[in-house]
Amino acid sequence: MELCGTAASSMRVVFVLLQLGLTQIMAHQQLIGVEGKEVILNCKKHDKDVTWKYKNDAGSSTTIIKLSARKVFKGRAPMSDRSEINQNSKYLKVSNLRISDAGTYICEYGSDSDSISLHVVKLTISSNGHFLPGDDLELTLMHNSHNSQPRFSITLFNSHNSIVTPDVVQNEVPQKYVLKVNQLQPTDSGTWICNMRSDSPSISENISFNVKVLGFEKTLLERMYAAVDSTVTLSWHLNFQKIGWKEFFTGQLNWKQGNAITHELLDFNATADGELRETKKHSQPLLEIPEMKRDSAVKVKILKIQLRHSGEYTCQLLYNRRYIQSKTELVVMQVSANPPGPLPKGAEMTLLCQVSSPIPPNVHLLWERVNGTKMDSKKSKQSETKVEVKVTAAGMWNCHLMEDNNMKLSLNYTVEEAPAWMSYTVIGVIIGAGVLMFVLACLGIMAGMSWQRRRQRAKRMARARQYLLEKKTCQCQQ
Repeated sequence: MELCGTAASSMRVVFVLLQLGLTQIMAHQQLIGVEGKEVILNCKKHDKDVTWKYKNDAGSSTTIIKLSARKVFKGRAPMSDRSEINQNSKYLKVSNLRISDAGTYICEYGSDSDSISLHVVKLTISSNGHFLPGDDLELTLMHNSHNSQPRFSITLFNSHNSIVTPDVVQNEVPQKYVLKVNQLQPTDSGTWICNMRSDSPSISENISFNVKVLGFEKTLLERMYAAVDSTVTLSWHLNFQKIGWKEFFTGQLNWKQGNAITHELLDFNATADGELRETKKHSQPLLEIPEMKRDSAVKVKILKIQLRHSGEYTCQLLYNRRYIQSKTELVVMQVSANPPGPLPKGAEMTLLCQVSSPIPPNVHLLWERVNGTKMDSKKSKQSETKVEVKVTAAGMWNCHLMEDNNMKLSLNYTVEEAPAWMSYTVIGVIIGAGVLMFVLACLGIMAGMSWQRRRQRAKRMARARQYLLEKKTCQCQQ
């Protein structure tokens, strides 16, 4: 019986010790804070006055803050002036964390207490989180740990919540981690998350940070097609307001026709409060620069567009002595006839379809007669900027500008048949012109013959005078 009683007592002791051990493990929490931000430390007891204390690895605990009889007293711990206590929940909030704030935080209530190990990480983002497309993001994590403290595994999530595999530039575990993400793009803008995880002790904490990549909403080269005499507006939408960009940058809008000189159209800048302002406007004939508004767009409006307005329009952004640009290629299309006007019966007309500048290999022009056959069509050769078709009958013709298999622009030209009286008039004019030419030719021939006869008469008279002069000279010598 004694043995059974002793065994039972021993089991109770072991159970109590295990329970106490589990309670201690549960009471000792692990938490990660970020330098410069705030952290909230929870205390389990809400119904008693509490005292929050701080203890680093080197010394004894020091009071941070004390709540007694609904009164708050500040202690002498380094973070006391940056701390406040919630009188209802008893939690402790520490603001503007410093890496030196790492250590053990103890919440004492009566004879009981909870302890929390706070690990502070200093997060440094290259370029202060502001980038241009193509830049590399470098992330540095400085941890307050000593060799005996946690070794973290780090997982990086981008703004789309997808895992990013960075290059590890430096890994001085557990104190320092340097990670690098290459070739950022505007779509990478947003909130990124760095998950720091440790198995011993068990810690898993998400640290968020912002990435802002200044750029254009459309990043690829844009090609626009417009018909002669139409009005077109070119626009470049910037993303600086969308991503909350708070840095100053400048910009410029330029226009270049082929290999000609570049024309400056507009200079502008963006202020730190997110407003776009024009600083200089350069006048160009038939080009209109709309007034900038808070829609983060740069625009140019072309009135009654002509072939000469084609070319590359470039919007350029300059930040921190580096720049990015977005180009819009404007191609202008025109149809015409030679000779213009109605087509007389039996006559021939040439329809011309042309574009203003060299076109890429996947673009071609195509003349088609409406309700015509396959014979009534003609396609331009590769990279040819114009195509002609001979027309001998009235009807409507369409010229299509095709990019791959997609029609980008279509212009029509209606060939009208001249009235009968106009045909007779034309024939009469042609006959009259022929008769007139014949009469003129006859008159020219007659005038030539008359001039020849006068010349021959003049020669005979000159010879006669010479003969008489010679004869008179001979008589005088006798």
